[in-house]
Amino acid sequence: MSKNQQSLSSQKRLIVKIGSALLTANQSSQIKHDWLEALATDIANYRKEGLEVIIVSSGAVAIGRQSLGLTDGVLRLEEKQAAAAAGQIGLYHAWQEAFAAHGMPAAQILLTPGDTEERRRHLNARNTIETLLRLGAIPVINENDTVATEEIRFGDNDRLAARVAQMIGADVLVLLSDIDGLYTSDPQKSNDSTFIPTVSEITAKIEAMAGHAGPGNSSGGMVTKIEAAKIATRAGCAVVIADGKGHNSLAAIDKGIRCTWFLSTENHATARKRWIASALAPNGKVIIDDGAEKALGKGKSLLPAGVLTVSGTFNRGDAVIIENAANVRLGCGLIAYSADDANLIAGHKTGEIEALLGYRGRDEMIHRDDLVIDG
Repeated sequence: MSKNQQSLSSQKRLIVKIGSALLTANQSSQIKHDWLEALATDIANYRKEGLEVIIVSSGAVAIGRQSLGLTDGVLRLEEKQAAAAAGQIGLYHAWQEAFAAHGMPAAQILLTPGDTEERRRHLNARNTIETLLRLGAIPVINENDTVATEEIRFGDNDRLAARVAQMIGADVLVLLSDIDGLYTSDPQKSNDSTFIPTVSEITAKIEAMAGHAGPGNSSGGMVTKIEAAKIATRAGCAVVIADGKGHNSLAAIDKGIRCTWFLSTENHATARKRWIASALAPNGKVIIDDGAEKALGKGKSLLPAGVLTVSGTFNRGDAVIIENAANVRLGCGLIAYSADDANLIAGHKTGEIEALLGYRGRDEMIHRDDLVIDG
């Protein structure tokens, strides 16, 4: 992303992360509805321009601890999980109402680290988000605190948002914060602190500039935002840290308010395909006919009709090798069916899938976004 592309309205897919300190009042933990309605207006305007928007929202624990009377001290894990369960209802309802005012449906998704890292769960979550976007809904995502332990938690929604950005190929991740961006040192503690508008590479020096999590309901801080930026930019997603305390925070970014942009280091499609090609051990093999080979060469998906044989033991979402009829490797990809189901539909047309399997699966055996062609 070049400097002249540092805008939100020029993107295709946007993730906005909202922290508890912005969404709720610190003392009462009540949702700031006026602030939320202004943000929903910004999102509605972006949607009219064709942008797809995903929300990653904190606030459930803050809302729930108040309703359960857990107002004093640090919460134990089980109390935090109970607060999350109680607060999630009110949190989602607030988002639902804000978007409904603009005729936009909302959908709630709760994720754990395993949902973004384990292949089959990763694929399921990604397909759900993609389908919601296609249907015009706004996915509202939060960590599933009620089932996660300290050992398997993200610990903050900055990193969750970055993992989601990586998973769905977002163009920009916006981290709305109580500070307007990155400084060389904590501006509240140092008069010599200098603002940094653009970061082209996250070096050790950049990481050393990060501060610590602030007081109140927020669990993040500049440290977690830098970590999130590392994850997202390596996946081809730019990151912007901006002051979200005021109304219409997203529109303000496009109007040129001071904020810090972390530029992506590569195209997100390239980053995803590199992950498929190098990080996953293939568990099976698919042999395809000449027609399918030509289609793949043109950047198309692999359909069941072009598959000659399937071998190996694998599940939906696993990596498989693709070869032609002469047993020459063509590439690899993440398959949308288990080995048993792939064998049943191999050589058949897409319209026959439901009759053969008893359920309506994906049209593609391997979608082009999950496919890497050698060479």
